[in-house]
Amino acid sequence: MPDQSARVPLIKSPSLRVPRPVILPPDIHPLPDSVTPYFVYPFTIEPHILTLESSRRTTLAAHATRREAYLRARAEEKERRKRDALRRIAPGFEPGEGHLLVPTKRASVIAPAASPLPPRSVMEDLVDQLAALDSASTKES
Repeated sequence: MPDQSARVPLIKSPSLRVPRPVILPPDIHPLPDSVTPYFVYPFTIEPHILTLESSRRTTLAAHATRREAYLRARAEEKERRKRDALRRIAPGFEPGEGHLLVPTKRASVIAPAASPLPPRSVMEDLVDQLAALDSASTKES
């Protein structure tokens, strides 16, 4: 079987291209044995960065405090409006206290209002107005 696989013809695809080998220039700088000398860091910039960072943090804290105060004031205003709306409907109502209002009886009794007059018809109104006009005209003459 290994003999047969050696005899299989290989066909090169025309779309494939073998790249040329890379030739390095003779004057290329070789890497040193140790790269540690290349890692030199001047510590002159750090105080400036630390100062900027501390001011940034204080600014962020101030913004967070102001934002929390705004949200708290907004929630309190919303709660106050809700309580005012409830008080308009039921004066004296306090939802946070948890007790219900108990009705109290008044000592004075209000007298019932006089019974309203029965409704009058249009004809009765017309007769009364004509009588008033007639009496007014007889008084003038």
